[in-house]
Amino acid sequence: MLPHWRRRPAASAEPPGPSSGVDGAPDAGRTAGGPPGGRDQDSVVHAALYRDGRRVSTPDSLADTFRQLRAQSDGMAWIGLHRPTEAEVLSLAAEFDLHELAVEDALEAHQRPKLERYGETLFVVLRAARYLDAPEEVDFGELHVFVGKDFVITVRHGAAPDLSAVRHRMEQTPELLALGPEAVLYAILDAVVDGYAPVVAGVQIDIDEIETEVFGGDPAVSRRIYELAREMVEFQRATRPLVGMLNGLMAGFAKYGTHEELQRYLRDVADHVTHTSERVDGFRQALADILTVNATLVSQQQNAEMRALAEAGFEQNEEIKKISAWAAILFAPTLVGTIYGMNFDHMPELHWLFGYPFAITLMAVVCASLYVVFKRRGWL
Repeated sequence: MLPHWRRRPAASAEPPGPSSGVDGAPDAGRTAGGPPGGRDQDSVVHAALYRDGRRVSTPDSLADTFRQLRAQSDGMAWIGLHRPTEAEVLSLAAEFDLHELAVEDALEAHQRPKLERYGETLFVVLRAARYLDAPEEVDFGELHVFVGKDFVITVRHGAAPDLSAVRHRMEQTPELLALGPEAVLYAILDAVVDGYAPVVAGVQIDIDEIETEVFGGDPAVSRRIYELAREMVEFQRATRPLVGMLNGLMAGFAKYGTHEELQRYLRDVADHVTHTSERVDGFRQALADILTVNATLVSQQQNAEMRALAEAGFEQNEEIKKISAWAAILFAPTLVGTIYGMNFDHMPELHWLFGYPFAITLMAVVCASLYVVFKRRGWL
């Protein structure tokens, strides 16, 4: 059984509210060196200093954080930024000697998950995810983490993950927080990976519903399959690199002297990442199979509709042939009657004694002949 501080809180599908505090939704009361409330909330900086796993200070600005950290010989700074300005990131780079390539990545965002080591500083890019119930879609956020010997800096782009919950959980377990910046990195990785679980559950429900819609003949299901497949591509890009990243971290346990307890927990996170990555791969394959089945069913339905149209056209042609045959049969007597109904004085056989019987007989013979011809050809 996991220790009490390893029990993961229920994942939330909503972004942190204004009361989230440090690393959650920005608090207008703290700014990077400026007066409270003097800047856009999206770029507000939150910072705290820790010693022996316990918070000892909550500076109001980056300058205060730098000064207090220098005054401590065994302290650790945990600085959280949400969509920071260039000036904020550059001030951190100057203070903690962050590599310019990592700083550039943190400013531009839109990076794929990766792990880079620049000297004594570890730079980690993570893609967090959360499932939105109302629109039934996956929302992705980007998180950049700088880990040094006495500092952790998080640069968050997006609503996920809720780092205020991570900080609160770590502060409730000072024995873990006392292990230093690597413990904070573990907690962040754990939170990001835990956030994938509700997404996996939500996608599984969507796939079950899609299967029902496919066999129910819903015409809009193709679009839903395609959109979910695109989200799974993004989800795969977020989870698959994590497997290699954690394997890289575990490979450096001995070299960098990672605490034995942290090694266990990082292996546990790696197991969860591998499981999630396999589930995502399965989802992509399932969606590809469902799309194939849907295309087959749509093709069969179209074939059935074409066959029905062909049968209807054949029946219509048969009716037209019957109408045409009777029209031709009736045309012969009409023609004879029309000619002799013109009432000219000089017409052949006009005053012949047998003229009328002959005309009637001629009409009957022609009609009978036409009937026999059309009957043999199947028109009647």
